[in-house]
Amino acid sequence: MLEPQDVIDQAAEAAEDAKTARLNAAVAVTVAVLATFMGICKVKDDNIVQGMQQAQVNKLDYWAYYQARNIRADVAEAAATQLELAKPGAPAAQADAYEKAIAGYRTKQADQLKKRDELKVLAETAQSTYESLNRRDDQFDLSDALLAIAIALLAVTALTRLWPLYVVAMVPTFFGVLMGVAGLIELPIHPNMLFKLLA
Repeated sequence: MLEPQDVIDQAAEAAEDAKTARLNAAVAVTVAVLATFMGICKVKDDNIVQGMQQAQVNKLDYWAYYQARNIRADVAEAAATQLELAKPGAPAAQADAYEKAIAGYRTKQADQLKKRDELKVLAETAQSTYESLNRRDDQFDLSDALLAIAIALLAVTALTRLWPLYVVAMVPTFFGVLMGVAGLIELPIHPNMLFKLLA
């Protein structure tokens, strides 16, 4: 027959085992949910990084075309100016040919300047797209870092069996999930000071 103290010890041990089982179950479920959430965020973040790379390539291409249009406009202007300077010394019979050539170069110059200005708008739009995507990429980066910290704390929680440590792990979990959701649905949450510190 069991002594009363043995019964009390067994009950206390069973209660402790149940408490540990609940903590381990909470840790396991939390880690599984966080790992799934991190996977979803990773897919979206990879797509955003691809968009950033494309926006960067577009920006560089547009600025290169912008410079080319600038050079073409300068060449057309130089040719028109040379013809205008040469026209007074040319025979009168060639005056119409000079005027036609000058008008052609001035038209080319205006066309190149117009196209140059359109490219400038496209380049600035690509830069704006890059910056917008970069802000979202920062959100995912911060989410990833915070959730990694949370998972590390949860691992220590499972080893130490301390509920207070589980509660502490919920702080980076909350902010990590918040930043991940902000990146997923484009919320304007962007702690600039922290990003500057980490950059």
